[in-house]
Amino acid sequence: MPNTVAEILRAHRTNAATPTATVARSFERIRAYGDPALFITLRDERDALAEAAALEANGSQGRPLYGVPVAVKDNIDVAGLPTTAACPAFSYRPTQDATAVARLRQAGAIVVGKTNLDQFATGLVGVRSPYGVPRNPFDPELIPGGSSSGSAVAVAAGLVPLSLGTDTAGSGRVPAGLNNIVGLKPSLGLISTAGVVPACRSLDCISIFALTTDDAFAALQAIAGPDANDPYSRARPLGGLGALPNEARIGVPIGGQRIFFGDRASAAAFDLAIERCAKLGARIVEIDMEPFYETARLLYEGPWVAERYIVLRSLLASSPDSIHPVTKEITIQGARPTAVDAFAAFYKLEELRRVRDVTFRGIDALLLPTAPTAYTVKQVLADPIQLNSRLGTYTNFVNLLDLCGLAVPCTIREDGAPSGVTLLAPGGQDALLATLGRALHAESKLPLGALGQPQPPLTALSPVATAGEIAIAVVGAHLSAMALNGELKALGARLLEATSTAPDYKLYALDGTPARPGLLRVAAGTGAAIAVETWALSAEAFGCFVAAVPQPLSIGTIRLADGRTVKGFLVEAQAVTGSRDITQFGGWRAYMASQ
Repeated sequence: MPNTVAEILRAHRTNAATPTATVARSFERIRAYGDPALFITLRDERDALAEAAALEANGSQGRPLYGVPVAVKDNIDVAGLPTTAACPAFSYRPTQDATAVARLRQAGAIVVGKTNLDQFATGLVGVRSPYGVPRNPFDPELIPGGSSSGSAVAVAAGLVPLSLGTDTAGSGRVPAGLNNIVGLKPSLGLISTAGVVPACRSLDCISIFALTTDDAFAALQAIAGPDANDPYSRARPLGGLGALPNEARIGVPIGGQRIFFGDRASAAAFDLAIERCAKLGARIVEIDMEPFYETARLLYEGPWVAERYIVLRSLLASSPDSIHPVTKEITIQGARPTAVDAFAAFYKLEELRRVRDVTFRGIDALLLPTAPTAYTVKQVLADPIQLNSRLGTYTNFVNLLDLCGLAVPCTIREDGAPSGVTLLAPGGQDALLATLGRALHAESKLPLGALGQPQPPLTALSPVATAGEIAIAVVGAHLSAMALNGELKALGARLLEATSTAPDYKLYALDGTPARPGLLRVAAGTGAAIAVETWALSAEAFGCFVAAVPQPLSIGTIRLADGRTVKGFLVEAQAVTGSRDITQFGGWRAYMASQ
């Protein structure tokens, strides 16, 4: 039976299954799972099946999520279904979809219902709802994680292959880690939040839950993009999945800053993830985490809790008893910060963002535990605020620093609890995280969610640029993990492959500082094959990149070892006079290593 988005799409497009049958199966599974706390509102099945039938009549053309059932967190508007944010007194019935939901529908997805959450998306535990606690499919005593509890469980249990959550402080990552699924938290503004009940409006993101990274990224591509209805929306590069970078630099906390609150199983799981990254060819770099932890403390100790208070101010005045006691206790703190407090925090945050920039100049991505430990429902109910705070150890700073994040499964502990890790990178590098995360998840060899079924093999990625992209070969400091590679990533480039030129080139170390390579085409048979990487850029990004190429370098046409041609860096012949011929090294990376 197809369970992933990719498998379902393949079945639909080969007529092995129909959208109507797939949607009907989701409703059957929801009934069989039998958890009344999972969905706050389940859509009328007849309406969903009618939508699926209409979709079939129009065909799959131009619909990248054709017939895929999806669940939506109940703080995101779905036209015709109530939005409660897990507070009955707050409930309203929207007349139009949130932008993200509208784009899902345009892509061919079919909404089956609205899922439970920590009330007003305030919490990482999944137990702060008058609608009950969604059952963790691995252990009913274990918390499901929050605030996107129902959305995560619906995917892990195989009820839907895809769901939307939200993420302000980790709500799109912690539940993924506790349910053995993928949680994608995009760059700020990449997905419109128009039609979302705000938590902290300046930090909120819509997140995506799926069984695989490829599925989550396919959904991201379908719903990302600027939206005039969202003032926080941004035009950010996205790109596509690419080849695994050579010697990616993965940052991890220095040993004394790895926090697990005494949970040795979680510590061992993180060590395992580091070993897997190294096995995949990554270079592990220890970094100082204290500035990140300091940023995290700003989220609830600083003025941003006032954003939560803005949302609930009227309800606190008119119907305070309708608000969950813990949610109320947290939210009323937002009335206390002054304008002086706010500006002091804003200044501190800008300082910390500069530290972020320095840190990420030395690494390509940061690897962290998704959560430092796992708790039972009973434990959280007995100590609701402190244990919730602990779960945000590795998540609370992410949105404040405008990082994108991808939570992927790591292992199932001996006590049966899932344990996951999260990759983080500067905003705009979502595709890089997906490229790294899909490989790391595959290396775990874990089954899909709680389904007990093996992960499908990773889809082979074509080394050829797609429509709307231009491939470029880089030979020097723009190679992955080298000094100027960030310029490519900032433009949304994706690595196509590490390859070599035809044996018709010579490589020179050009005079000057910093050291630069010069690739010169020579007569056939008088040169050598030189190591290069090919990257794909959008036409617009390609233009920006090429405009910055300095003399004596230029962009020309390079012949690759397999005979294909791509644009790439070449040097003017007169510029190599007096420069060192380093052809014998076979590439710039090898030459630099020799120095």
